[in-house]
Amino acid sequence: MKKWPIAERAFKSRFSPVFVLLIIALAISFLTRLLLLLKSSGGFQWTFTNVSGVFLWGFFYDLASISYLIIPLLLHCAFMNETIYRKPGKWIFIGSLVVLIIVAAFTKLIPIEFNKDLKKVIVGYLVLRLVIFLFLNMKSAAFRLRWRKNVLLADLFIFTFLLLFNAVSEYFFWDEFATRYNFIAVDYLVYTNEVIGNIRESYPITPIILSIALLAAYIVFLFRRPISHAVTVQPQWHHKAGFMFVILAFPLLSYFMVNNTWRKFSANEYANELAGNGMFEFGTAFWNNELDFFKFYATLPDKEAFDIVRKDLASPHSRYIDSDAYSITRNIHYDEPENKMNVVLISIESLSASFMDAFGNTQHLTPNLDSLSHESLFFTRLYASGTRTVRGLEALALSIPPSPGQSIVKRPDNQHLFSLGSIFHSKGYITQYIYGGYGYFDNMNNFFSNNDYRVIDRNAILPEDIHYANIWGVADEDLFTLSIKELDSSYATGKPFFSQIMTVSNHRPYTYPENRIDISPSLQRREGAVKYTDYAIGKFLRDASKKPWFKNTIFVIVADHCAAASGSVQLPVTGYHIPMLIYSPGNIQPKIIDKLTAQIDIAPTLLGLLHFNYNSQFFGQDIFDTPKEKERIFISTYQGLGFLRNNELIVQTPVKKIAQFTPDFVTGKSISSPINDTLSRQAIAYYQTASWLINHHAFHINN
Repeated sequence: MKKWPIAERAFKSRFSPVFVLLIIALAISFLTRLLLLLKSSGGFQWTFTNVSGVFLWGFFYDLASISYLIIPLLLHCAFMNETIYRKPGKWIFIGSLVVLIIVAAFTKLIPIEFNKDLKKVIVGYLVLRLVIFLFLNMKSAAFRLRWRKNVLLADLFIFTFLLLFNAVSEYFFWDEFATRYNFIAVDYLVYTNEVIGNIRESYPITPIILSIALLAAYIVFLFRRPISHAVTVQPQWHHKAGFMFVILAFPLLSYFMVNNTWRKFSANEYANELAGNGMFEFGTAFWNNELDFFKFYATLPDKEAFDIVRKDLASPHSRYIDSDAYSITRNIHYDEPENKMNVVLISIESLSASFMDAFGNTQHLTPNLDSLSHESLFFTRLYASGTRTVRGLEALALSIPPSPGQSIVKRPDNQHLFSLGSIFHSKGYITQYIYGGYGYFDNMNNFFSNNDYRVIDRNAILPEDIHYANIWGVADEDLFTLSIKELDSSYATGKPFFSQIMTVSNHRPYTYPENRIDISPSLQRREGAVKYTDYAIGKFLRDASKKPWFKNTIFVIVADHCAAASGSVQLPVTGYHIPMLIYSPGNIQPKIIDKLTAQIDIAPTLLGLLHFNYNSQFFGQDIFDTPKEKERIFISTYQGLGFLRNNELIVQTPVKKIAQFTPDFVTGKSISSPINDTLSRQAIAYYQTASWLINHHAFHINN
């Protein structure tokens, strides 16, 4: 240590725990990044620029995130001294802590979106610290000194444990999504009941936590000596103030100046993700729940944007109802009489097109769907809007391009929107959303119940009617049994019905009832969950075929999103490719539909098959009424907004960046290409007008 006088002073100072935590955090972040890099070696482009960029930018973001982490320990070291046990110091301390607890309890300090259970933990910990302080106030100075050291060791253990736990969580998150934390991780924090249950059912959580605790204790043991200096060294107040001012400047500057888009230094998306820091990305996603399109993305004059979209949405069977330049409302009219058939829309959790034999899979995971593809309208070039269930639900219900940030399904003020449910409801249909889990998850209850659907969830199933359930919901066969019961009830009223059924079994932990398929649920493999869901759909259709309403029903079977959308590029088209079948024997003739189709096109295409006449605010188009040159799709992450037409992909990202790529629909890779001004304007116009209508509350039923 004599050769390193600065290090010696740092580790024998009042703030030595802060330096210890800094070293521990940087070491854990470095090792996490290295492990994730090795795990992604197949898709990572191994160049000097990428490798050096990953670790240099990574170190920068590590420092930015750790600057927030050390604040509590910094304040502890600065203010926890003998002075606070004497008047008036102790009353200042007690008063400050009580105010902090009250503020936290009323969620003014801790944002309302934060998980309630975690709020209780934080407030409980603050109360515990107050109790310890009051206890020490009654003891001798020597006793307090020993306890203050123990409290510091306990604090360092908690921080180290959380850092290690975060590293393990990042590994599992990367294993499933191949990204740093994002909105999915934020949802995981909000919905801890389902998520913690999922983790318990998917991983050996007890051994993992015990191992982390033991490792954290060992690390703290190694640094026990520097901690003792923190309670014995008494620097002058101006030295402490100067040090605190310098250190606290870092998180302040980070908050106002550091942008998470700086990490995107490479054309290889794995490199960009690895260059980030999981905690920093989580904070960014948490605070940017909704991204203002007009602030973060390139825009056109509003009228020009609407002119482009209005022209693009024009079709032989539509006419705009007025001359309002800021409206896309048009009357859809078909010459044929309306056909008020029943409609059952099955949205399947995470069913990538690549799972079907029809798209080249050789594992025979979907025998029922593959057989059904020969009896249906089979859409072979359909692409999901996003990578989450809520994006799929948004696209199916609202037929609107995915807006940056959080899905509309989870935003406030999302009631009475123009939706597929509102159209069926206006035609006299019974409209239902049937879900195998609890509908509070992902805000489904609130969204669907306020947009002309009756929500029926797991609460409607008696315990004795459940063959199997995991944390996400009942097995798909039990969901379909409930659905048959509800469809029978709707049929008995004499009214037509529109029912959307959302499956859950094809989701980690990939468990389902025994003796249904030839893959044991004990293996907890995605392939088994896919095959079981296929089995449940086949059984449902066989059961439905015996019902009197079957012959007058259209079944739409479509995925909500793919099982994975990661790759070496930001928006790999293969990560959004999903299947759709429209099945109604005796009513719809089987045919392969190879037109490029967006998920938002499903609603108007379905209504076109029924020859419904209605006023539409949908951005989707009836694919059978769309010429080839107008075919296009929308694909997105929470920040990246993709628009693909004529085999060219425009990608918009913050801050006001636009790029164009030529994608490979087989490998998912893409190469950069010159920006086509006309295409980029169309891409901007669609996303801009959608954001404009939502911001101006103009996407509602009364508009």
